[in-house]
Parts: sequence; C-alpha cells; structure tokens
Amino acid sequence: MSTQLAERPAHTEAQKARRRTRLDAGRPVWEEEPTIVGRLGKPLVLALIVLMVVFPLYVVVVTSLSTTEAVTRAGGLVVVPRELTIAAYVQLLSGGVVTRALLISTAITAIGTFFSLTVTILAAYGLSRPGSLWHRPLLFVVLLTFLFGPGIIPSYLMVNSLGLIDSYASLILPGAISAFNLIVMRSFFMGIPGELIDSARIDGAGEFKVLSRIVLPLSKAVVAVVGLFYAVGYWNAFFNAMLYLNDNNKWPLQMVLRTYIVQAQVLPSGAGGVTSTPGLDLTPAPSLAIKMAIVVIAIVPVLLVYPFIQRHFTKGVIIGAVKG
Repeated sequence: MSTQLAERPAHTEAQKARRRTRLDAGRPVWEEEPTIVGRLGKPLVLALIVLMVVFPLYVVVVTSLSTTEAVTRAGGLVVVPRELTIAAYVQLLSGGVVTRALLISTAITAIGTFFSLTVTILAAYGLSRPGSLWHRPLLFVVLLTFLFGPGIIPSYLMVNSLGLIDSYASLILPGAISAFNLIVMRSFFMGIPGELIDSARIDGAGEFKVLSRIVLPLSKAVVAVVGLFYAVGYWNAFFNAMLYLNDNNKWPLQMVLRTYIVQAQVLPSGAGGVTSTPGLDLTPAPSLAIKMAIVVIAIVPVLLVYPFIQRHFTKGVIIGAVKG
C-alpha cells in the first residue's frame, strides 16, 4: 500500500511533464503524441496529392511548348521537355478565333463580376437590415431558389422574350446573382456590430454612406471571396454561350475550348482562325500543342488571381456562413 502511494506522485509528475511537452509543441493536451508512421506518412501523402495535381499541369504546359518532332517522338503528350518553342502561343495570340475569344471572355468576366458583385452587395445589405422593406418575403424567395431551379426551357424562353438572344448580355444577366453568395454576404453583414451603424445614422449618414464608409471597409474579405467566385464562374462558363449565342464570332474562350478540344472539331484557319506567323521564323506548332496551349491560356488567369484571394477564404466564407 505504501509502495503504491509512493509511486503515484511520480506517475502524476510524469503526466504533467508530458502535458507540458505537448503544450510547448503546440498540441492540445488530449492529442496523442505522433508516431513514426504518422510523421513519415503525412508528408508522403501530401507529396502524392501535390504530385497528382501538379503533374497533369506540367504535362499540359510541356506539351504546349513542344515541337512537332517532340510530340511525334512521344506519341502524344510530352513528359520530358525537348526542343521547346512558343510557336503554339504565337499562332493562337497572333489574331483569330482564340485571340478574339480571349478578349471576349476577359471583358465578360470583368463586366459581369463588377455587375454581379454590385447587385449582390446591395441586396445582401438590404436583407441584412431587420427593418428593411419586405425583408422576410424577399429572403424566402432567395432561399426558395436553392430548392427549385428555373430549368433550361423556361430560362431560354425568358431570355428570348427579353430580346437577349445572340447578345453578350445573355451571358451575364441570367446568372447575375448567386443565392449562395448572397446568403454568405448577408450573414457576414449581419455580424458587423450594429452600434457602428447606429452611430453613423446619428451623425446623419444615409444608407449608401453607411454601406460605403462602414460596411464595405469591414467586409473586404467576403467581398474579395465572393468576387473571386463570380469571376471564376464567368470565366469558366460556356453553357449560356452554347444556348444563347448563334454567332460563332461572339464565342468566349471556354466555348472555343469545348469545341476544339472536347468535341475535337477543327477551328477555321486564315481569317478569324488559328493563323500562321509569317513575320516570325517559327515552325507551325502541331495540333496537340495548340490544344494544350488553349488549355493553359484558359487556366492561367485563375491560377494568377487565386493566391491573392486565398488568405481571405477562411474569414470571408467560413465566418460568413456560420453567423446569422
């Protein structure tokens, strides 16, 4: 009995020492110490995931920069880079279908993102104010769109009745507001302290001044994230163009990508198509390299913008989705 009593303090001190070690290592006290398998397995799994994501992108980029001989020697996609050239990008960006489609997609993305973000901010701010006009009925209508969609035929009939067929407005207006983005932004606005808004109103500020001077400066995270959602949606959209655009000269880049790569159709050459480069001493690129170059041109803008917005994701989406 006395031996057990003597061993108990030593056992307690050992537990306390292990707890202090865990706290010093930044781990909670209830978390087990990492094993050798865990220490070696986690980096290995993460490395495999990164390789699965990066390797296809690497193959696409290398193939887009390869010559005809390299593509023929590889029998398709090129893994080991040899005889790199930018002939495919020069052919695509020297004028034609891809150049025009790239400019159209850029303009639609910029204008559509600005319009959708503006409308979403105004609607979310109005729905976040408890005393706003028709607050609950409008919120119910927004939530109802999560359960019931309009369908392709009613949407087409609506766009046709508004005279938007074969116009760029048909690529923006039908999907100008996302109910998910609206709810996230509304929840974020509701988390802003009401005392700040009340103090601004006491000082004589109107609703637009409250929105521009107080609400938006405190909501940069959610605005950036929702803006990225809209921008990526407009940039990757092709279905509305397939439904509403009859003129091939108005196609955005993703529609060209679908037609040329997914459906394996040949783009028109010469005027308006994939042109040659008479002013440059470049051998014409193979068709596979041109296809991969179109893929690179389509994904690079998103990859360039995403790192600048990534730091806002946790605060902008998770906090906005939990509150309210």
